[in-house]
Amino acid sequence: MKKKNFMVLGGDERNLELASLLDKDGHNVLKSHIHGLDFRNSEIIIGPLPLSYDNKTLNAHFHDKKISIETVLEKIDSNQPFIAGKINDNHILKAKEYGITIIDYFKREEMQILNAIPTAEGAIKIALERMPITLHSSNALVLGFGRIGKTLASMLYGIGANVYVAARKYSDMAWIRSLRYTPILLRELDRHIHDMDVVFNTIPSLVLNKDTLSHIKKETLVIDVASKPGGVDFDVADKLGIKTIHALGLPGKIAPVTAAMVIKETIYNIIEERGI
Repeated sequence: MKKKNFMVLGGDERNLELASLLDKDGHNVLKSHIHGLDFRNSEIIIGPLPLSYDNKTLNAHFHDKKISIETVLEKIDSNQPFIAGKINDNHILKAKEYGITIIDYFKREEMQILNAIPTAEGAIKIALERMPITLHSSNALVLGFGRIGKTLASMLYGIGANVYVAARKYSDMAWIRSLRYTPILLRELDRHIHDMDVVFNTIPSLVLNKDTLSHIKKETLVIDVASKPGGVDFDVADKLGIKTIHALGLPGKIAPVTAAMVIKETIYNIIEERGI
């Protein structure tokens, strides 16, 4: 790829590693926590994943002061593509009002698939640290059979866990059975969840509500890797004495270098496809 001028804006350890990787590839890299919001010398601006946690200010872990998304968009020129992850629809509309090309790399299939690996490893790491028993021979339930659910179930099976997977579709039931996991229809979850030692939720909507949580043993560990607000009624779980962990942003915490490599590859694909 031809040498380019990148601005890496905000973010966590992933964006720091991303800046380093781009530099190693021979690109000019401006880091936002050093150069502020001066985008004049930037050809491509790379934002964080997610772009914002509150839908108002930039996700900028290394900035002392909060930076509004509006301020960022005001400073970007129409000839500077803005590439970030998990961009709110309102911000996409606002960017279009400013005439800015805004691209959400987190919607890319290659990004989703490869990002599932450090997410699954991170969830397993938490389970290994917090459970008083081994994952091997334990009853491990995965809620959801999307990209993360598939990856997580495969890793748990490799460790030797008794893997159960709950999903809605009968087609998923067939795939789950063919992979030698035990399938559970979500609507029948209450009948089976009492037998589980650990529950991993990957579904970004309320699955573990008051009724379902009432069937869980207090010894069971619940790890939710779904985006906010997650799939667990955490207040009810707390009142019931159930151990829950909402494990957000695991790729950046567990494997920032790998996560940054995935982001870099995805961005390169976008640049090549769009002829940027």
